Amino acid sequence: MHSITQTIAVENEISSITESFFSAFKLGSLLKQSGAYKAKGIPVLGIFRQLFELAFIHKKLFEALRAGGAVFAAKDTFYRFLNSVNINWTRFTLLLAERVVNGKLVPLTDEKRLNVFIVDDTVYERNRSKNVELLSWVYDHSRKVFVRGFRLLTLGWSDGNTFVPAGSCLLASADGDKRFQEARSVDKRSCGYRRRQLSQGTAPVAMMELVRGALAAGLKASYVLFDSWFSTPANILALKELKLNVIAMVKKTSKVHYLYKGRMLPVTKIYAQEPKRRGRSRYLLSVEAELQSLPVRLVFVRNRRKRKEYLVLLSTDRSLSEEEVVRLYGKRWSIEVFFKTCKSLLRLTRECQSISYDAMSAWVSVVFARYVMLAYLNRLDVDERTAGELFYSVCDELADITLLEAFELLMRVWGEYVSEKLGLLEEDLSAMLEVFLSSLPTPLRNKLKLSA
Repeated sequence: MHSITQTIAVENEISSITESFFSAFKLGSLLKQSGAYKAKGIPVLGIFRQLFELAFIHKKLFEALRAGGAVFAAKDTFYRFLNSVNINWTRFTLLLAERVVNGKLVPLTDEKRLNVFIVDDTVYERNRSKNVELLSWVYDHSRKVFVRGFRLLTLGWSDGNTFVPAGSCLLASADGDKRFQEARSVDKRSCGYRRRQLSQGTAPVAMMELVRGALAAGLKASYVLFDSWFSTPANILALKELKLNVIAMVKKTSKVHYLYKGRMLPVTKIYAQEPKRRGRSRYLLSVEAELQSLPVRLVFVRNRRKRKEYLVLLSTDRSLSEEEVVRLYGKRWSIEVFFKTCKSLLRLTRECQSISYDAMSAWVSVVFARYVMLAYLNRLDVDERTAGELFYSVCDELADITLLEAFELLMRVWGEYVSEKLGLLEEDLSAMLEVFLSSLPTPLRNKLKLSA
């Protein structure tokens, strides 16, 4: 009986927290603006809230339905809601992000702070499925294997402390031969039809659609950050047309050329022909070039663990210093933390086993809304400016990401790369790190060990 009482107390506390969040940001009105209306007598907000709280009470939908209690609707009610082709879930996520960012987060930061959009994708696995709508072979770059599922393309906003997802798209393969199932026939006037059309397109097209939607909704950012998988000339030029600067990692390939000193050269030849900075500089080389008549800055970042390896960062804003380019790109790491949290803690890929593409899109939006609530509550807990006008006037805002933190994130990327390519054990990497630390000046070495 004691455990039952404790469980009820926990669920009541969770219900109180979610009720406060739903009321503060008026999620009911956001659902209506996204096309979610009740078909019968059950309120839409109540159904969404039941789905929203499942991860926090550690129950799946069928377990909550079997237990009864606070669940006041039958399973068919939930399934009709999830399978609806009329609800625009991308719009719902975007409206929630805009309300949180512009209503709560932007007033907590200085106008001079550089906020960013971050674009990345992750694998949404459905390996045990065969009949899932638009199920495709997708490539998992971390494991170097093909899996059955989707690529979850995500656009997020960040101020360096808080990451807020602002839109997503479950991308199937654009190649019909790699799809196990095709899309079912739906009304061409519905959101579900447009959702399926976007899913069967390419990632750059979907990315630009998400960015345009974010700008139209009122979200503002100074830069767009993404890794080398999205840093094609076409994407960079398209974002520049939207008056957005880009900071991205670029591939060391011979297929993309830059105009440098009157010659068209790939980044590898630019790096080979220019002298490198001596000493312990955090970057090896910085040059100004042109990418299809667009002025850019290329920053070659040092790999202290393997001297022949380097990363290339591109910035369309030449006014930024090299240190600022590295520091701002370090903010991209927050989307990796977001993906890890959604998959490990918020049941992104394990909770929904539906074969409907609409239901999977709905679950993604539910999981993103959970993360927004957690990110908002965390900001309230750590930022003293949220305590009221009296404290707002005397407290400093949270510090932005530092160059040292950004450099540490790049070193972590290199560690994973070296471990994967050379097959080194963790002990070998630790030994290499100790050799590197021993070569540093004593004050810097002590600070790095203290931070570690």
